Amino acid sequence: MEKAFNGKTVVLTAGPTYEPIDPVRFIGNHSTGKMGFALAECFAQRGAKVQLVAGPTNMKAQHEGITVTPVTTADEMYAAVKELTPSADIWVFAAAVADYKPKVVADKKIKKAEAELTIELVKNVDIAAALGKEKRADQFAVGFALETDNEDSNARGKLKKKNLNMIVLNSLNDPGAGFKHDTNKITIIEEDTTTAFELKQKSEVAQDIVNLIWERLYA
Repeated sequence: MEKAFNGKTVVLTAGPTYEPIDPVRFIGNHSTGKMGFALAECFAQRGAKVQLVAGPTNMKAQHEGITVTPVTTADEMYAAVKELTPSADIWVFAAAVADYKPKVVADKKIKKAEAELTIELVKNVDIAAALGKEKRADQFAVGFALETDNEDSNARGKLKKKNLNMIVLNSLNDPGAGFKHDTNKITIIEEDTTTAFELKQKSEVAQDIVNLIWERLYA
């Protein structure tokens, strides 16, 4: 399986998105991009051409087979991914995209005045769901779900709603899993199959995910 993905193109998202409130502040999350970058390295090592669309992160791609497109907001990530997906064989949505953004972005720093500040939020585009409507039968899409309750049912709902072939479930109830950790504990959910894995280094988790994708597509 060393070059199992030769000739294949993978579009992959990683990291958080930052949604600006004003020129100084933003709405974000604790994603580091480690899982997405580990997946990118694994795919590239196995011969794939990887188009990595990455939100703000300190991570750096090492393999020459990875092309990184840096973005900041969910809208920027969607625009970049939408251009890349039509010619890609595999889509992996590993980024932690902000669900909401401020309705109005102030053009100057908001000064501290009143005891309370109200910011009206509007929904961001659901990148995986929007692109899932355009996915062809010859394309394979993988999503991620980070859950805190009703994990399995929530993940299965997203699998169907977003037209995914598989979804990688993380639970924040599992010690050592989720944001900021070098480890992760995942369950991969497909329409008729559930595959659970033990807590592992994210580089090893990436191998498990890529192995299963290969099995479903080419074994």
